[in-house]
Amino acid sequence: MYDIAIIGGGPAGASAAIFAAKAGKKVVVLDNSKGMTQRAWVENHYGVNEIAGPDLVETGKNQAIKFGAEIIEDIVVNVSSEAEGYKIEGENQEVHAKHVLFATGALSNLAEKIGLTVITATEPRIKSIIEVDKDGRTNKDGIWAAGTIAGVSVHTIVTAGNGAAVAINIISELNGERYVDHDILK
Repeated sequence: MYDIAIIGGGPAGASAAIFAAKAGKKVVVLDNSKGMTQRAWVENHYGVNEIAGPDLVETGKNQAIKFGAEIIEDIVVNVSSEAEGYKIEGENQEVHAKHVLFATGALSNLAEKIGLTVITATEPRIKSIIEVDKDGRTNKDGIWAAGTIAGVSVHTIVTAGNGAAVAINIISELNGERYVDHDILK
């Protein structure tokens, strides 16, 4: 069983995976490689002069893998509760996790299907988002949301930061105390 299953491998999902895997959590990212960033050209991401969206996504996934996250290419079709967490069903396989993080960009259909509270979005061209509290929690215990699907701006730097913030909250809950990760120059 995974500690955290992340649905979506764009900036929010990969950033969450980086933080969680680096914290020693068993992490899986389920991604269909069809997110908005796959069609983007990015010149406003801190620390990056300019980059094609697919390259940014690939870099993020590779960094998550470096820290131990597993990436599965699949389309998630259902999430259901189990005794110790959730079963996440893809078209090709299923995984089990204690916590689930939705980082599905503009796609809310799966969230609606499983009974998450979905509300009207305020971001242009985004129809609906998952309602979350300030920490990224949804109306179902153990299910979280980050990035555009949680109502933050579609800009990659903002969604990546929100993915990291929500991951820190999940890690903290798993650890039973506030998690902080500070590296220093070697």
